[in-house]
Amino acid sequence: MASNDNLAVVRLACGSEHLAALLGAHDQNLRTVEEVLQVRVQPREDCLEISGQTEATMQAQAALGQLLALARAGQGPSADDVRLALRRATSAAPGAREEFAPEPLIVTHRGRQVRAKTPGQLAYVNAVRTHDLVFCTGPAGTGKTYLAMAMAASALRRGECSRIILTRPIVEAGEELGFLPGDILEKVDPYLRPLHDALHEVMGADQFQRHLARGTIEVVPLAYMRGRTLNDAFIVLDEAQNTTPGQMKMALTRMGFGSKMIATGDTTQTDLPPHIESGIRHAMETLRGIAGLAMVELDRADIVRHDLVQRIVLAYERVERKRGEPGVEE
Repeated sequence: MASNDNLAVVRLACGSEHLAALLGAHDQNLRTVEEVLQVRVQPREDCLEISGQTEATMQAQAALGQLLALARAGQGPSADDVRLALRRATSAAPGAREEFAPEPLIVTHRGRQVRAKTPGQLAYVNAVRTHDLVFCTGPAGTGKTYLAMAMAASALRRGECSRIILTRPIVEAGEELGFLPGDILEKVDPYLRPLHDALHEVMGADQFQRHLARGTIEVVPLAYMRGRTLNDAFIVLDEAQNTTPGQMKMALTRMGFGSKMIATGDTTQTDLPPHIESGIRHAMETLRGIAGLAMVELDRADIVRHDLVQRIVLAYERVERKRGEPGVEE
């Protein structure tokens, strides 16, 4: 690295075989890094030359290093990958700007690799790999449900479980079930649709429907779980902030031999009446320290949706801290 007062020039060795993927279509990845950090990036024969203000240059080197790790892993960095790499590079301490390209959890039916995109998400994935029961809480957009779907589909594909059970509590928020059209299955379908959609994206609609028909995937309201024992199953309890303590206890005690369970929720957003405690919050307080389970708390730094979502979450957090009021609906 060469420097002159506050200016610096650094080189990132990348190898010509990965350069095209790193640059992106029409060099868009480089242009984004240049625009955000106000640096200049010049492709050379086997490296990228980055010049600009010293701090911005080091941040650009860190971001491009993360994108290079993805390219080397066979995944051409997307616009979202560039945005997340820039966020990590600009928010982390200089010593923490390491390459970040964890192994993919699964390759979707469209050939896209699904992997943890933040250190918090990686901690979540590792917790699921090493524990039979994992509680994961965090704000909207942190990938709680989607990563759970990916890990469940991966476990089924590798033969680590014989079926996937997806469930949510059915909590009436604004519109009562009795006023919705159709029979009971049609009434609850809107509540379960996000789980359908996530697995559709991971495994494709046709394969998902085949698994449903064979019973290797079940998507059911939480109330239908009572009295069951689920052996050799990968169980995902989504929107667990809307369970009561009694419902959560019922769900947790459905686990049978060879099963794994993930309970996800956003404790700042609940549709329960104000006088009823959230089941996931109660469970995490009650079970803390119990061997065999893990608790992962994601935060706004793990949000992988549009950058505006992170700012929205931060704004609501500020208002809620000031007012001391519970969270708002998603």
